[in-house]
Amino acid sequence: MKETQAVIGLDIGTTSTKAVLFGPRGKVLAKHSVHYDLIQPKPAWAEQDPEHILEAVIGSIRGAVTKAGLSPDNLLAIGISTAMHSLIAVDQNGGLLTKSIIWADNRSAEQSKRILKEMNGFDIYKRTGTPIHPMSPLSKIVWMKEQDKETFAKTAKFISIKEYILHEFFGTYVVDYSIASATGLFRLDTLSWDEEALRIAGIREDQLSDIVPTTHQLRGLAPEIAARMGIHADTPFIIGANDGVLANLGVGAIGKGEVAVTIGTSGAVRSVTDAPITDEKARTFCYALTDKHWVIGGPTNNGGIMLRWLRDEFASPEVETAKRLGIDPYDLMIDIADKVPAGSEGLLFLPFLSGERAPFWNPNARGTFFGISLRHKREHFIRAVLEGVIMSVFSIGVALRDLAGPAKDVRASGGFARSPLWRQILSDTMGREVLVPESYEASALGAAVLALHSLGEMERIEDVQDWIRISHRHEPNVKNSETYIELFYLYERLYDKLKDEFDVISEFQLKQSR
Repeated sequence: MKETQAVIGLDIGTTSTKAVLFGPRGKVLAKHSVHYDLIQPKPAWAEQDPEHILEAVIGSIRGAVTKAGLSPDNLLAIGISTAMHSLIAVDQNGGLLTKSIIWADNRSAEQSKRILKEMNGFDIYKRTGTPIHPMSPLSKIVWMKEQDKETFAKTAKFISIKEYILHEFFGTYVVDYSIASATGLFRLDTLSWDEEALRIAGIREDQLSDIVPTTHQLRGLAPEIAARMGIHADTPFIIGANDGVLANLGVGAIGKGEVAVTIGTSGAVRSVTDAPITDEKARTFCYALTDKHWVIGGPTNNGGIMLRWLRDEFASPEVETAKRLGIDPYDLMIDIADKVPAGSEGLLFLPFLSGERAPFWNPNARGTFFGISLRHKREHFIRAVLEGVIMSVFSIGVALRDLAGPAKDVRASGGFARSPLWRQILSDTMGREVLVPESYEASALGAAVLALHSLGEMERIEDVQDWIRISHRHEPNVKNSETYIELFYLYERLYDKLKDEFDVISEFQLKQSR
């Protein structure tokens, strides 16, 4: 890769699409993001408009290229990262029959229960690596088959947001191993669609896209779209992978014992193995990075969105002060939380405000503050929320330890990594050193690296570790670690004791919303 050349890592996320232009050795030259809305037409539903996301992709690429003043001749390729588990139904002409039903959608909760209990759900998980949960496209298709029969009958293809965009760009339906491995329909051992899962979904193989490696190249971009982006039509697009596995690549957590923790709106804990691994307790996922690199781990629904909820509903003094001073209200919230000792003086938060995925896979789980006393003030609640999110992360880390051995170090990325306090809580709870890479654009960098590998510009994806510059390191505080371990055992016991009651309150809330 020459000094004048660049590659784009395109990160199509839940709340925005971001195009990051990288120069040699991962130097960020420019970036541009375009935001879009979440649509919630009914309780438990979560959708987005595919056409808005398509426009965001075009606009973000154009914005990054323009900001950098990059000549199209010097753009080597565009690598793609996308969020997992989206589902779109299209007709024979590629017309949209649905919006994009995203990972946070829980409409198929009942179908997920039946697949798990009555349709060999555990065996399907073992073969596909995707836990049986409403996030899974398998569960969503079964819901559509049962609850929206007219749309189901009209559907020619069931695709993800990445497949929709690539079809609009190149006129072909292809899906990479990585996105396919997050559908619940893809066999990890044969890299092909799973016959039993297709039967349960009630669909044919030709209603899904052709499966290709994550290094697959697409060329021949529609000329009018290329012109809008300000790039050449023959610029190669590398199909890439899902955002989770690419985040591991982007922070350099691809060796044995290297664990990546990402907390943005939601969160995830992941580690790379050289072969697919699933869990006898069905706590974790297994998704493809390449055909030689597999990522095991688990997602949590409840990351930074917990702090945003707290800010919006309970932190009006900090919001008003921040507005007056021209600073971020989150900084004020975390500053006052930092004055509270580890463990929040016995206030424990189960952060299940939007159900939970790993390791419990329970859409009915609900948030709980436990141990409230008269001594607890707003700052205790803020710290308890920060600690509760990390407790959720640690519970996934325990499952990973059981499958792949103990962690050597933890690499942090996502919005939470900007907070020294939150990073230290992670280190204290995990009992491991936490490393924070200089660049926060982990998934975009991973997509760019995979693109360079596809072009032959990078022989081994492991070479990205030479690019990673660590900006912060946190060693665990032994006393705090002891406090958090004690609280974690209570956290687990509380979940077990409340599990049945979560179903009751969830049903009550559903009735109240009708």
